[in-house]
Amino acid sequence: MDSGRQDPGTVEHGDYAIETRGLNLWYGDFQALFDVDLGVKRGIITSMIGPSGCGKTTLLRTCNRIIERLGYVRTTGSVNVLGHDIFGDDVELVQVRKQIGMVFQRPNPLPISIRENVLFGFRLHEARLRRVTAAEEDEVLESSLRQVLLWDTVKDRLDKPATGLSLEEQQKLCIARLLPVKPEVLLMDEPCSALDPAGTEAVEELIWRLRGDYTILIVTHNMAQARRASEECVFMLLGRIVEHGRTEELFLSPEHSETADYIEGRYG
Repeated sequence: MDSGRQDPGTVEHGDYAIETRGLNLWYGDFQALFDVDLGVKRGIITSMIGPSGCGKTTLLRTCNRIIERLGYVRTTGSVNVLGHDIFGDDVELVQVRKQIGMVFQRPNPLPISIRENVLFGFRLHEARLRRVTAAEEDEVLESSLRQVLLWDTVKDRLDKPATGLSLEEQQKLCIARLLPVKPEVLLMDEPCSALDPAGTEAVEELIWRLRGDYTILIVTHNMAQARRASEECVFMLLGRIVEHGRTEELFLSPEHSETADYIEGRYG
């Protein structure tokens, strides 16, 4: 199936943060992805939409190899992130996860303090390489919380349990936890699905502020959110990419009838 407006030949390969070619994936005998060719441009927000079970989350989780936690998964084709084949024999999984952060549907703060949550990955990656001072940790802590618009809210209770935060604050904290290790790509799997409208608006504002500094690939079932909070949009159906283009163009004048039918609510 033609993937619409996206033409890989018009963009230099170096402009892609994520590039898949001929990607197929099976859960046991069930094929979930079919010959997926996708180029996600650096520094922008790209949303993925489509009905439940179409392969959006599978594709997202393949991009940082978290899908490998299921022992019955196999893939063919290639996935290049930041110019490197993430399935290459010389690639360390810990480095893949460091460069490619993941935000899940429901916030998953660790059952420790706000401070310890933010510094968890930083200590894991940096402390094994060099001595980190308390002053450096304080700087990293404040910088990360400021980036997610949470510093003023929590600066006086950094040693309180993170689980005591609201769902919106917990999701922001989970994003803050990724930033100290300096990822270049953020994968987000329906990050607002557990939030109320006010929380959704706040997290969308945060995501928009992070664009440019990070490449963001976000899965959403919310058509309005995809339109508001992304610059490019990918429509998937039955494990294939049907269409990929500028978000406004895809919503206003989709090239494929399947895309139009989904956007207009005729199925999904």
